[in-house]
Amino acid sequence: MRTPMDTARRLLLERAVDLAARRAASPGNLRFTERQLYYETCRVLRPRPAPVRRVPYSPAPPLRLSRFTEVLRGREPAGMLADEAAGTGEAAEGGEAAAAAEVAGAAGGVAVATIGGEAREPDLYAYGLPRLLICQDRSIARMLLANHVHLEAACPVLSAPDDLPLDPRLAAALERTEGATVHVLHDASPAGIALPARVRAQLGPMAVRVASLGLVPRHARALHLVSGRRPGPPPALGPLPHGLRPDEVDWLAAGRFAEVAAVPPARLLRAVLRLARGPRSVRHSVRDELRDLRTAGFLTWPDA
Repeated sequence: MRTPMDTARRLLLERAVDLAARRAASPGNLRFTERQLYYETCRVLRPRPAPVRRVPYSPAPPLRLSRFTEVLRGREPAGMLADEAAGTGEAAEGGEAAAAAEVAGAAGGVAVATIGGEAREPDLYAYGLPRLLICQDRSIARMLLANHVHLEAACPVLSAPDDLPLDPRLAAALERTEGATVHVLHDASPAGIALPARVRAQLGPMAVRVASLGLVPRHARALHLVSGRRPGPPPALGPLPHGLRPDEVDWLAAGRFAEVAAVPPARLLRAVLRLARGPRSVRHSVRDELRDLRTAGFLTWPDA
């Protein structure tokens, strides 16, 4: 039998979920996953005090995932993507939605086909591909697609469990473009940190750059991301990148992990767009163009 205290706690938690959903969708009615809503609810329940915002740390979750799922049952917050299938990586244990990987045209940024299926255009793979994004978690790939990252960055968004190893035709399109880059978005976990090396090994001797977008433990602490700990004794660590600091290796060896889903949706989208499409070209204003014309002597009175 539910007591008045239990009812009050549930009501407060429902209000926290509603507030978290509004925060996750802002600005501009963003789409987000259930897992991202869980982490946003954790931030609502445990806001960062101002004195410790500059101190790197990664707190434990203030809310059990099972309790959050119970409160969310039967509710459909605006902007949350429907749950279709289990996810991958550290997020897989909680369950997330499956994502179909959509390809954006390398030049125009127009979605043209689904990787792994039959292309609607017969010459789709005859072009070069300057960049590609692979997500460890298919639910994150689905969230990025729902927010049109593949169009804004002119970059196909794939998920590791569905699209690795890469289609040979897609790999050939990467090799066809000088300076092509495969960006890898992964969790701060042993499996996630090892994913870029796995992608590099599958590409073989191709002259294609593989770049990790994170996360690593220092990112989780700098962003104050909620982190978890694997139950039971932590597994033995495999080969790790040389760029990890000793304290980060110890953090992973203790069974700790932080998921990409813990990054606030708006911040995640900004970071992925900035890193995937690279620096923008400098736009010259009309005033600069007129100044250049004047310097060149256009429409100026001759000296003699």
